[in-house]
Amino acid sequence: MNTLFNFDKNLGAVIGTDEAGRGPAAGGVFCACVYFPDITDTLITDLERLNDSKKLSKTAREKLYDIIMPNSINSVVCIEVEEIEKINILNSSLKGMKLACENVVKEAGLNDFITLVDGNKLIKDYIYPQQFIIKGDAKSASVAGASILAKVSRDRYMQQLAKEFPQYHWDLNAGYLTPEHLKAIDEYGLCKYHRPSFLEKHFQKQLKLF
Repeated sequence: MNTLFNFDKNLGAVIGTDEAGRGPAAGGVFCACVYFPDITDTLITDLERLNDSKKLSKTAREKLYDIIMPNSINSVVCIEVEEIEKINILNSSLKGMKLACENVVKEAGLNDFITLVDGNKLIKDYIYPQQFIIKGDAKSASVAGASILAKVSRDRYMQQLAKEFPQYHWDLNAGYLTPEHLKAIDEYGLCKYHRPSFLEKHFQKQLKLF
């Protein structure tokens, strides 16, 4: 059996959650939760390349996404920029994971299970058993599945935003502060999808030039 699925099997019924988009300075943060209700040999074979989404190519992520979606009970939640600026990115990520997990628990009708949370923080105000797992997206099948759903969903979302604001090239940088993105910010300023709090250091640096 695939080691990631084996990891989950040893814990019993498992739902996994992860996020994508904590680091960028534009766009929302996407949080996903995945539960595999029927782990067949075919599914394990089809998801043989399942891993941390950051370690996979875009093509590989898209293929895995198309397998995970119909073979899991899942939820993807986006916490938008306005909320991120109000409660900060960590709290936004934890809120999104909480909502996604609660959606899956409700749909799956689970009772005796554990929630695996990628990273080193537990979800706040979450009433179900949970355990954080550092680098969980490389250890647990459910967390890795959530990692892929979150990443692919966010990339598609940033591609749509790039059509509205093409000057920032979000289809290429996904909102991360690449040199090209910073140059565009200096030239065009910020738009409604930017996270101002993520750009304070950049603007302070710019002010020092005067």
